[in-house]
Order: sequence, then structure tokens, then C-alpha cells
Amino acid sequence: MACSVLNTDEASPAALTDLCLTYVSQNLERFCVKRPDGSLCFREAVLFPQELADQLLAKMATEGLLNDSTVGVFRNCEYLRLRRACIRTARISAEAFQRALCPHRLLELDAARVNADLTIPDILQGLATNKYCQESLQRLVLTGLTMSSLEEPIRHRFSSLQGLRSLSLANVDFYDSGLIDMCSLPRLESLDLSNTSVTNLSPLLGLKERLRSLTLHQLKRLEMSTAQLLGVIGQLDVLQHLDISDDKQFTSDVARQLLGQPGILPALLSLDVSGRKQVTDAAVKAFVEERPGMTFVGLLATDAGFSDFLSGEGNLKVTGEANETQICEALRRYSEREGFVREALFHLFSLTHVMEKPRPDILKLVVLGMKNHPATLNVQLAASACVFNLTKQDLAAGMPVRLLSTVTQLLLEAMRTFPNHQQLQKNCLLSLCSDRILQEVPFNRFEAAKLVMQWLCNHEDQNMQRMAVAIISILAAKLSTEQTAQLGAELFIVKQLLHIVRQKATQGMVDATLKFTLSALWNLTDESPTTCRHFIENQGLDLFIKVLESFPNESSIQQKVLGLLNNIAEVGELHGELMVQGFLDHISTLLHSSEVEVSYFAAGILAHLTSRGEEAWTLSPDLRSSLLEQLHAVIMKWPPPECEMVAYRSFNPFFPLLECFHTPGVQLWAAWAMQHVCSKNAARYCSMLLEEGGLQQLEHVNSHPQTHRDVKLLAESILESLQRHRARTGQPALTHTSRRPPPQ
Repeated sequence: MACSVLNTDEASPAALTDLCLTYVSQNLERFCVKRPDGSLCFREAVLFPQELADQLLAKMATEGLLNDSTVGVFRNCEYLRLRRACIRTARISAEAFQRALCPHRLLELDAARVNADLTIPDILQGLATNKYCQESLQRLVLTGLTMSSLEEPIRHRFSSLQGLRSLSLANVDFYDSGLIDMCSLPRLESLDLSNTSVTNLSPLLGLKERLRSLTLHQLKRLEMSTAQLLGVIGQLDVLQHLDISDDKQFTSDVARQLLGQPGILPALLSLDVSGRKQVTDAAVKAFVEERPGMTFVGLLATDAGFSDFLSGEGNLKVTGEANETQICEALRRYSEREGFVREALFHLFSLTHVMEKPRPDILKLVVLGMKNHPATLNVQLAASACVFNLTKQDLAAGMPVRLLSTVTQLLLEAMRTFPNHQQLQKNCLLSLCSDRILQEVPFNRFEAAKLVMQWLCNHEDQNMQRMAVAIISILAAKLSTEQTAQLGAELFIVKQLLHIVRQKATQGMVDATLKFTLSALWNLTDESPTTCRHFIENQGLDLFIKVLESFPNESSIQQKVLGLLNNIAEVGELHGELMVQGFLDHISTLLHSSEVEVSYFAAGILAHLTSRGEEAWTLSPDLRSSLLEQLHAVIMKWPPPECEMVAYRSFNPFFPLLECFHTPGVQLWAAWAMQHVCSKNAARYCSMLLEEGGLQQLEHVNSHPQTHRDVKLLAESILESLQRHRARTGQPALTHTSRRPPPQ
């Protein structure tokens, strides 16, 4: 079984160096001035240690921040000295590359998959401007780059890089003429020609005395017979690594013949024949035993690897599908090979079904595949299924937060990339529906909520609907006030959630879907007048009255309905919509509920509606007086709840109610609410109250001659709590935050 020990870099917080480099790369303009050509230059001449300069460049490339403007900071070779330059996937022009990077004394350059504007001839021409580079450059990675057009002559050749030891041209339209030029390099030891257009490998014989590593994965245009190919390979006497894997696309028997040829490649330590046909355990075993120094054999997508000798558990590492060790080795070695990643994930999925312990080591390998192939449906489909199996239920608790954060962002990216693929969306929703992920893991919750809502509006799957609204209700509670308002302002979101409530009310069914949908609406209307208006305009009030009538004995439903209606009642311009006799009759009845949580929210609605004075009251004045009397009397009978009934982000909506000296029942409700949360969670709410100027508000209420005795007692209690909190923490009283449903 594979070792499950977690590397320290996964379990530990991010290194300080990494955090600093991330901050600098993401805020580069703060430290820079612009040159006339638009490129950036550090405002102050800061001497970077050479390794940090390399790391900063790589970080900018990885984060997608390296472009013609930002790469300008590296023009100063005296203060930012590059040796190992990584510009993978960067978007920079040939001119910017030449001006910023080519003056450096580079040992390595990794330019894999840079934008098409920077071609291989551009890079060779740029490097040719620095005579030192021609001798010093040892490693060059040009994977996925563009060669110049056939009509354009290549003036600068690989042969000018006399110091080059390692060259990768994988996935490049590279032809035989270039190979001849390259094979004249006097120090070349490692060559990757995977998926190129080379037809004849005979020029490799020019390297037979020094070539130690040769990668020929998927040579789709090779015109050599098996005998001719082995005739060349067999003369590479010092070769230690050979990769002739082919992703199952060809039927050549080159692997079988190679394995059966005694004495060939005596120095070989590593052989990859993954995807090849007619490979047997017996042939592989005999080949390895003839070369006892071998450390690796690639057997993924072959019929081999199932014997104990090839298990991969010992010193001989094996990629394959026979066991977990082989599959993980495949994910590790083939992370950039789309077909092999898909194959390995497919086999991993069947293993993850039965895993009972957290395996962050395996999840990290899945993440690697997802990162490298974001636009490949089959990879994302298999990976998202594996993610769910590896993080479901209690398994997520054993995963490092940073790893979960990364995988969650990748799931969201997959949802964005494939919005219409139902199974992929389902896999992602299943993984997101985790308490650990939703409550503790940092990720873009606003983006997640939008993606889940978009799914919800396009699908009717009942099981997935329940999960989707559960996710939305929890995410909405974690968003800022501005984000919640922005999300709720989308009319289609409110309409869809009301549609679900209407379905459940018609069916007379109380289930998790209904409860989560009500919670989501409660959160989305919080401090969002636009969302509240959408709610009213889409007959939300009539629907919620129907809900109250349909479930008269369901206090959990009543609490959520009344919590949302509290948010509506906070919006003064909507008071007229709530001044309906039938509606107030319902609220008056629920005010006298034996459940404090229900009575509390009914009281809040009445407090807000009566707080604006008699002139704003459009119904009978006697009804208003009666409701205020009932409000005061009921509040005085409430027993102290055992736990925190509701969570607040701000006390600001309560402050206007404390000013209602002409209606002590309104003041009493606001003071009771504040006293309740301050007594249950003083650390959070006393601090919040002080920050928002609540001390002055309460002192004003306490000293005002019109303050009712019952209100004054509560105000004094809160002031005492604030005094104790300040004595304990030293927090000063400063001169915004709102009702939220309690945690799900």
C-alpha cells in the first residue's frame, strides 16, 4: 500500500517566502513606475538574491501575471539576476522576451506553452544575442511552441547553443531537418521529441556516445520500420532512459521486439512502454532481470504489470493499473499527458470508492491532473468523481485546508468550463456539499454561489436540487453584504428559489430542500432592498402566507419565513406591501407562539412596521395600539433561550428602533435582541457593538427621561456586558453587520 504520510509543504501554512512573492507579483504596480514603452521598472533598486529572482519570475508566470508590461522588471540584470527562468504559459512578445530575459546569463529556460506570438525562432534569435548564453544555457524546454512558417528561413539554429545538455520539443511541429541540426550539439544528453513530426531518427546516431535520455512518446509521423527504429536505438549504448510510449493510438510491436532483444541498451535504468501492445509480464521481468540497475518501467494501458515482481512496491517503480501504487506513480509521472492522466484517473476512481482514511497524497495527484488539463472534459469528469470519493463525509476533515482550497477552486473552474455537462456539474456539486469545505475552506464563495444558482435554474433533479439549495444557503451566509445584495439582485435567482418553495407548499411537503431554500432566501434578502423588492414583485408575500398556512405546526419553517419577512420589514419603502390585515393577523398569532424563536421574529416584523409612527400606519390606529401592547407584553414573558437563536452581521438596523421612545415595545424588542446575542457570544457581539457606536446609543437610551423601565433594565444589562468586555480586552469604544439565520 502506498505511504499516506503527508508532506510538510501540504500540511503546513504557506511559506513566508511564497506569501511575499505572491503579494509582490499580484501588486507589482505598487512597487513600480512605468517606462515610456509601458513596461514596469521597480521604483527602488532592490537587490534580489538570485534564487528569489528565479522564483518571482516563475510565480508571475504560474499566476498568469507575466506579460510585456510586468516582465519589464527583469530588464535590470544587476538587481534581478536570473539563472533558471520559467515563463511557462506566459503571454509575452518576442521583443519583450529579448529585452527582459536574453541579457541574463541563463542556465535554464522553460518556455513551455507560451503564447503563439513567441515562436521557437524568436527564442533562438534572442538567445543568440547573448554570447554567454550560447555557452552557459544547459536546459531548454520549448514544449508546445510554434515553429516559423515553412516559407520563412530559420537563420538561428539549435546548433548555436553549444552548452545545451537537455532539450524538450514535445508537441512541436518539428521536422527532420531540425533534428539533423540539433544532433550536432556537442553536449546534448537529454532529448524529448514527443508528438513531433520527425519521420526518421537516424540522425540520433550522432549522439550515440553521449545521449542518456530519449523520450519518443507518440511519434505519430515516424516512417521507420520496427527493425530500422531498433537499429538506431540499439546503438545508443549509454542511454539510461527510453520512453517509447504511445497513448494506445498505434499497433506497432516495437515494445515487444525491444523487450525480446537480448543485450540491447545495457546501461538502461528506465523504460516506458505505456500504451504499447503485446507487452507481457514475463518479457518485462526478463528484460529487467538482465539489467539489475533498472529503477522504472512504464506499463500503463498495457496488459502487463500484474505480477508481484512488477507491483511497484520496491525499488523498481512501475506505472500501471494493477494497484494503487502503480496508478499514483502514473499520475505523478504523466501529469502533462492528457490521455494517460485520463486513464490513470479512471482506474483510481474504482479504488477511491473503498477508501476509509484521508489520503491527501492522492488528492494532490488528482489536483495536478486537473490543473494541467482544465479544458479536457474526460480528465475533469474523472477527476471530479475522484475528488468526491476522496473528500466525502469525514474524509475532508483529514485534508489540509490549503489542498482543499485548491481543489475547490478547480471544481469551480470545471463548472464554468463545462456548464452544460450534467454529470460533471453533479460531481462538482457533490464535492462542494461538504461542511468542512463550505464552512472552513477559503475559496471564491461568491463565484461558487453564482455557478450553483445557474445550475439550479437549468435542472430539475430533486436530489441535486436539495444539495444545490443547501450549498447556496450556506454560501450566502458567508458572503459580504455587498456580495449578498449583488447575488440576490439577479431576478432569476429569486424566481427560481420561490419556484421551489411554491412546489413544496403545493405538495404539502416539509423536507431539507424546502428548509434550505427558505434559508437561502432569508440570507439573500438580508440588507438587500433590491432582493426584497424582487421577492414582493414575484408574489413572495402571498406565497409565504400560504407556507405559514400549509405548515401551522412546523416551528422551523415558521422561523425561517419570519426571519425573511423581518428583512422585508426593514425596507421602509416596502412597508405598504406588508400593511395587509390578513398578513398582520398571521403575524399577531405567531407573536404568541410558545416557541421563542418564532415569537421573536414575529415581534421583529411588528417592531419595524410600527416604528415609523402613526402617520406611516395605513390600517386602523386601534390595531396598531393593540399590536404594540401585545408586543411589549409578549417580550416580557420570553424566557432566556438556551442557545444563540440568530447570527448578526451588524447592529445598525436596531439603532433606529432604539430611538422610538414613543413606542417602548419597539425599543424593548431591539434591546432584547442585542442583550440576547451579547450574553451568548460576548467576544463577537460586544466587540461589534463597540465598533459601531453602540455604547453611545445605549447610554443615550439609558439616560433618556422617556425610556420605559423595562427597556432601561435591558440597556443597563447590555452596558454591563460591554464594560466587562472592555475590562477584559481593553477595546476602545469606536464610532455595519444584520440578521442571519443560525448556522445550518
